[in-house]
Amino acid sequence: MADGHSRVVVEGEAELRNMYPEPAELARKKCLSKLDEHCRKFIALSPFLCIGTSRPDGGDVSPRGDAPGFVMVLDDNTIVIPDRPGNNRLDSLSNVVANPHVGILFLIPGIEETLRINGVARVTTDADILARMEVNGKRPRSALVVEIRQAFLHCAKALRRSRLWDDDYRVERKTLPTLGRMLTDQIETDLTEQEAEARVRDSLRNKLY
Repeated sequence: MADGHSRVVVEGEAELRNMYPEPAELARKKCLSKLDEHCRKFIALSPFLCIGTSRPDGGDVSPRGDAPGFVMVLDDNTIVIPDRPGNNRLDSLSNVVANPHVGILFLIPGIEETLRINGVARVTTDADILARMEVNGKRPRSALVVEIRQAFLHCAKALRRSRLWDDDYRVERKTLPTLGRMLTDQIETDLTEQEAEARVRDSLRNKLY
């Protein structure tokens, strides 16, 4: 079937499955229902993750980052992600309130494999949990508690193809305009490029925690 752009559209999972070979045994069996020692070590070494959330009117993927081990493992079935200061759009948190299902991808610089976790999340303001996630005397306003449904390691193909950690793929910052410049180009605002950039620099300098 063709859509309005004259491209073939796959309809139904059965049709989709028929297009691909069966997954290999390792891929079929690698999905765990709880963390093991390897998953725990991966989380402890990871300073960065992306979390996917959704609601009836759309989806979102948001980055989260801090010192390695910033995600707290409560037990084999539960992790906690602190909500550090951001742009206050609250996209991920609002989505979780509407639909608790989340997908998380953990990365470790220099490691080509990734860790995927799928589960059910809730927003918590539990004082004991937030106290354990305090940095520089500042506690997060909230945190995401994720009950794990699936956890599995993902092979290196995507990062190998993208050469994500290779130095020759690094892009000099000056290749792109400053964030202040890009934002003032994209939106209507009374701020000048210089004012917008000053706010960005102040946020990075003074509002990480």
